[in-house]
Amino acid sequence: MSLREPYHRIAEGVANVIMALMDVPSIHLQPIGVIRTPFKMLENMPIQPKGAADVIGTVEVHPELAAGLKDLDGFSHVYLLYHFHRAAKTTLVVKPFLDQTARGVFATRAPVRPNHLGLSVVELLSVKDNVLTVRGIDVLDGTPLLDIKPYVEQFDHPAHSRSGWMAASDSDIQGQRSDQRFI
Repeated sequence: MSLREPYHRIAEGVANVIMALMDVPSIHLQPIGVIRTPFKMLENMPIQPKGAADVIGTVEVHPELAAGLKDLDGFSHVYLLYHFHRAAKTTLVVKPFLDQTARGVFATRAPVRPNHLGLSVVELLSVKDNVLTVRGIDVLDGTPLLDIKPYVEQFDHPAHSRSGWMAASDSDIQGQRSDQRFI
């Protein structure tokens, strides 16, 4: 049994209960690769890509899927969708980083959400075979990669947006580091 299996079983159990209540068929996702970063432990990691602006990492896509990376090198940034594989619980109300008020998990980026999905926008430095080199990565080393999508400014940059309750400055975000609250 791998160390990740208990976490996957817990997450699957919660997801199965939620899906059964919703009478929706379950969805099974398989990782398409793994994210490699200098962050070996959750403590003291940056909490968002802005706090990891100069951090270089790699995204190793399974070799049999490398053809899907064709033409990705023309984009400056990509979205990485991944599984928070170290999140062992689900909580619907959390006290997020950079705030002292309890918030609904869907109004935060906390990893303890029902499907434990994460999303980061990173700068794409290169694509070689099945490996992407990226900058601005705030993810734990060994995180399972679920998907990659190109960032397209014409699609993804709304002219007018609001950030809800988030009032933190850029320097607050850059300086914030993770702790044990979501493990």
